[in-house]
Amino acid sequence: FSGVLAADVLRALLELQERLAAVTAWVPEEGREVTLRDVCYAPLNPAAPRLEDCCVNSVTQYFQNNGTRLAMTATQDDGKVTGTVDWRDHLIYCVNSPLSFKDITALELSCMAEYGGP
Repeated sequence: FSGVLAADVLRALLELQERLAAVTAWVPEEGREVTLRDVCYAPLNPAAPRLEDCCVNSVTQYFQNNGTRLAMTATQDDGKVTGTVDWRDHLIYCVNSPLSFKDITALELSCMAEYGGP
């Protein structure tokens, strides 16, 4: 993995997404600040969306927009070879099985997005 699929790039992307999610704008007609939560598409909670309910399509959603999950590693033994699995293994699994609630690596992470969808 290299280029845009490097760990440091994914961490920077996650930081940028967090900053963008915190942006507010004053709307004089409303007399209040508007946030992403006010305008986002939240398919699983449209009536009263929380920020984490917003459908933000990003590769970091395979880690539920969580830097700790992105940084996880685990030792995995398949009976023949022992090695370390990390974000790359999880990403490859999720690209092939995006509806999985738990990958088959020793990380055992979900592929579902933070908002609950694929």
